[in-house]
Order: sequence, then structure tokens, then C-alpha cells
Amino acid sequence: MKWNLRWAAARRDIWRPSDLLTAFEDVGFTPSLSKVAALWSGKPISVRLDDLDKICAALGCAVGDLLEAEPLAASEEPGPERQAAGQGGKAVRPVSRRGGGHRSLPPN
Repeated sequence: MKWNLRWAAARRDIWRPSDLLTAFEDVGFTPSLSKVAALWSGKPISVRLDDLDKICAALGCAVGDLLEAEPLAASEEPGPERQAAGQGGKAVRPVSRRGGGHRSLPPN
């Protein structure tokens, strides 16, 4: 994924993390300046969905403006040994289990 926070902010004429913090505060989102600087400076490892909603509200954008799918690198493409079942032209049939094949239900 490509993180386009700076691009979305630039379209709102926001050029510094401190200005971005002000825009966030205008919509009731109050992260620390260090968190805003981390979001600004690079690609975050994770972003909470409710934070993503607040970022979009502050910048007047959609999630698709902030996150952009990128093609997988050559080393990450699934090779024949990593293909999902049913790929590669081979028919896949379910395998029956001994004992009736019934699974227990997951815990509540």
C-alpha cells in the first residue's frame, strides 16, 4: 500500500505536521504532535479505522485518496509453490475426514 497523506494534505494547502494537527483538532481528532509527525513522515505500519475516518474528515477526502494499492514486488508474487488451491489448472476436490467430518463450533 502507498500512503498518500502528504498528497491529500497538500490539496488542502497543508504543508506541515503542525498545520495538519490543527485541521485534525477542527474535527475533534486530538492525536499528539509526535503521532501526527509519524503519520506525516512515512508509511505507518497500522492505522486505526476510526482514526482513518477522522483523518478523511479533516482533509475532506476519501480513504482511497490516502491509501493506494501497489502491485506486489517480484519477490512477493505467488510462485507455483505458493498458489492457492484450485489455481494452476488443476481440479481440487474436497477430502473427506474420518469420523463423519463434523467440526465443533468455535467458542462464543
